[in-house]
Amino acid sequence: SGRQFNRRGGLCRLSSSISLASVMAATQCVTKVELTVTCDNLLDKDIGSKSDPLCVLLMSSKEGHWYEVGRTEQVQNCLSPKFAKKFVVDYYFEIVQKLQFGIYDIDNKTVDLSDDDFLGQLECTMGQVVSSKKLTRPLILKNSTPAGRGSITIMAEEINDNRVANFEVEARKLDNKDFFGKSDPYLEFYKQTETGWQLAHRTEVVNNNLNPTWKPFRIPVQSLCGGDMEKPIKVECYDYDNDGSHDLIGSCETTLKRFQEAEFDCVNSKKKQKKKGYKNSGVISVKLCEVKKEYTFLDYIMGGCQLNFTVAIDFTASNGDPRSPESLHYISPQGVNQYLTATWSVGNVIQDYDSDKMFPAFGFGAQVPPQWQVSHQFPLNFNPSNPFCSGVAGVVEAYRVCLPQVKLYGPTNFSPVINHVACFAKQAIQQTTASQYFVLLIITDGVITDMDQTRNAIVNASRLPMSIIIIGVGGADFSAMEFLDGDDGRLRSQTGESAMRDIVQFVPFRDFQNAPSQALAQSVLAELPQQVATFFGLFGLKIVYNNNKKQTLNPLPWPLVLNLRA
Repeated sequence: SGRQFNRRGGLCRLSSSISLASVMAATQCVTKVELTVTCDNLLDKDIGSKSDPLCVLLMSSKEGHWYEVGRTEQVQNCLSPKFAKKFVVDYYFEIVQKLQFGIYDIDNKTVDLSDDDFLGQLECTMGQVVSSKKLTRPLILKNSTPAGRGSITIMAEEINDNRVANFEVEARKLDNKDFFGKSDPYLEFYKQTETGWQLAHRTEVVNNNLNPTWKPFRIPVQSLCGGDMEKPIKVECYDYDNDGSHDLIGSCETTLKRFQEAEFDCVNSKKKQKKKGYKNSGVISVKLCEVKKEYTFLDYIMGGCQLNFTVAIDFTASNGDPRSPESLHYISPQGVNQYLTATWSVGNVIQDYDSDKMFPAFGFGAQVPPQWQVSHQFPLNFNPSNPFCSGVAGVVEAYRVCLPQVKLYGPTNFSPVINHVACFAKQAIQQTTASQYFVLLIITDGVITDMDQTRNAIVNASRLPMSIIIIGVGGADFSAMEFLDGDDGRLRSQTGESAMRDIVQFVPFRDFQNAPSQALAQSVLAELPQQVATFFGLFGLKIVYNNNKKQTLNPLPWPLVLNLRA
């Protein structure tokens, strides 16, 4: 099942670097560790401004392959960044866990880092980090030379508190720091540590506003005060400047317990020393500070939540004639192609979290018998009243039977199948319990034709218990797919409405052709547990401990197949 009891009596997900043999040897997760990253004196790769750094964390598998754990936010125009986003990793005492922290100057919106400037890296082990608690080392370039005077500091802290603080904060009458226009304020929250103040959270910037209201946000209690409600917390308010020279408007110190007192003077100490009668540089008003337990992915799964898995396969003509070995749909003598490999890889992991293992499977972009009209959502088993396949093996068999019976055509439309799954997810959320979550796997070879409709569908689905995994097969330009993945900012609909959360994960299959068989699933499923927990947490849906049987949703009116004339 991929789970182990740790030595504290709790549950930890087994690290993906652990092989089956290691599991059999009863490898135990000691605890979860939160890693905080800061850097100093980074190389400046930009002309007319400073580097815009981001940190990516890689871990080494037992086979020696590096895989990505996560990325921090990008800090603009800064050579000594303090990254607010933390890395949370499982710590194994018995295993040498190799870590690689890479720093990049981000120059574009693509997910691929190969076209961004490399600023240096640090390779170390988890043991080195946790034993020192605060590890500072010089950054090294890939040719093993020092990256100038650049250095990186990694701070480790055990996570033993799963509470989270939900905030709604605004400010009034902030000082104006700009000559033209008004201040562009944002907040930084700091935790007190033995070595000084450590950044715990940074809000978004509210442009040109002296009375800002920030979007609701959450901070893990562990990150904010180490679980101690009386521990000092510092809040600093800055005026954002494009060149990185942000002006301090003022600050205040308080505790998590006192945050519920609602209002605090935002004080600029330098201004206070110079100006008689100075009172404050504005007031920070806390409209909500709610501390509550944050349930984990495993809490929801063990409480009876089912993952409903749906597969959608691209049958557009750009895939090539399935009878030709050059076609992406060509099934080799070994019985595989990229579509089958992707389906097996992801489905084999998810099927363990679905009690009846009955998966709807659809195709899109083909002419379908007997009318030979183009359909963007047809059941692979050609049974509209029952499009379910028994397990991943059933999906694979339906695909094999379907392939020679349809004519590959086009265009490449995603929105019909997304909206179809969203209809069922909407039914599930009406049950007001954390009982069902939907995962849609789309495997495609090309550029989306209905991009605006797809954006709208994803934004709507972000408010539902649903995630979308897109795997791109073949050698096409997948920049449009990377745009749908919200790693570089919240996706917006055609009308400008922002997605509530990031629910799309895209990866190109070609990046995993020479990787271990589990690497593809590991990459595309890495964000899913967090997406599940975040959704149920946002909506406050309760865990219902049941017998792990899937609840039956009402069938939708048929036909749901959208037939468009060629």
